[in-house]
Amino acid sequence: MARLAAFHTKGLLEAGCDEAGRGCLAGPVVAAAVILPERVRLPGLDDSKKLTRADRERLRTLIKKHALAWAVGGASVAEIDELNILHASFLAMHRAVAALALRPQLLLVDGNRFDAHEGIPHRCIIGGDAKYRSIAAASILAKTHRDDLMAALHRDEPRYGWDVNAGYPTAKHRAAIAIHGPSEHHRMSFTLLREA
Repeated sequence: MARLAAFHTKGLLEAGCDEAGRGCLAGPVVAAAVILPERVRLPGLDDSKKLTRADRERLRTLIKKHALAWAVGGASVAEIDELNILHASFLAMHRAVAALALRPQLLLVDGNRFDAHEGIPHRCIIGGDAKYRSIAAASILAKTHRDDLMAALHRDEPRYGWDVNAGYPTAKHRAAIAIHGPSEHHRMSFTLLREA
């Protein structure tokens, strides 16, 4: 398990930011922002992609319990198709940051690009969810929240297997699109079917 840094700049109130669902064919993109105490203990905390579903759920509870502040934001399929997925991801992060109960002094953003958020400096960190606790925590909240949303959409529209694939482009998901056509929850700006 990686040893994650507690902070980027000592003495600043930092919020880690990350998103889930950028590479999906369906559903919203979801982001989370998390401010953690410097000395918080979250055993097993890591990049959400490296964790089991059970570990993510366990850590989700701990993060919400111990964070100084946390929030989740999203951007809809319509916003993704209008803005493009990169800028919709930034919009989701902005919404998460705006919803925090505390105003951070620095944003730690997973990735290499970000649209600046009104008056709050930021640092883009490639692979940040495997380097900083707050970003790892944000990755877990974003992933678990989005998985819940996709499971709910699956109950209304079970043909695409979103309870299993969460909207990602698996072979079975693409096959279902080929058979049934796209749903209202599919991102029409994405390549839903590979060219024959």
